Amino acid sequence: MLKMIVLGLLWVVSTHAFSQEPKVSNSLGMEFVLIKAGSFVMGSPETEQGRREDETQHEVVISKDYYLQTTEVTRKQWVDVLGADPSPFRNCGEQCPVSRVEYEWVQLFIEKLNKQDSKFNYRLPTEAEWEYAARAGTKTPFHTGKCLDPSYSNFNQVHEYSDCPKGERATQPLPVASFKPNQWGLYDMHGNVWEMVNDFYGPYPKEKVIDPTGPETGKRHVVRGSSWFAGQSLARSASRLNPKRNNAGFRLVAMLK
Repeated sequence: MLKMIVLGLLWVVSTHAFSQEPKVSNSLGMEFVLIKAGSFVMGSPETEQGRREDETQHEVVISKDYYLQTTEVTRKQWVDVLGADPSPFRNCGEQCPVSRVEYEWVQLFIEKLNKQDSKFNYRLPTEAEWEYAARAGTKTPFHTGKCLDPSYSNFNQVHEYSDCPKGERATQPLPVASFKPNQWGLYDMHGNVWEMVNDFYGPYPKEKVIDPTGPETGKRHVVRGSSWFAGQSLARSASRLNPKRNNAGFRLVAMLK
């Protein structure tokens, strides 16, 4: 009898797990890809060029699957929910990422979006969820290896980084998904616009952690992923910024209700 109950529970759990689609979308045209639970080493080794002291390596366990938006939130998606668009570079078009948003504005955007959608709960990713997805199973400075491949990212190629080839200077953000996605189907995880995460900025732990959410309080929220005007050093998967001014955009996590 006990064996039958255990088998039944396992069937329910496995059925629920396999019922999650690899990609989902909502009425605003936001597309999300399923990121499976797992573990990784967050931060950077001391030998990585461009490394900063706040990138202490530590093991992180992501215990739950989550959906992460495949692109940054676009200006059109922002306007559809909140109306006014704070972004510069008006000539870029409505498919460019929204930027120069404040954390409180993002929370209002999420609040309204959650009221509109009966299927998903939306939120900002944690810093750990963001880096886990940006790495897409890699351990190198970029998901493209030791150098950032310009076919995957809008960034300033003029700045030197290691022995990587130099290229042209980017002049502005570009429409989302203008470049190739990483191995997990996510676009613009390096470059284009900085992306806000939910964690307050603070030091990393040195020990293994499960589903970290950062300090309970703080002055500013971490931004990730770098921007079109920055070079490869700031675009590394481990790079994190504690901004004095917020010129960031963002992407969302969606969780099934």
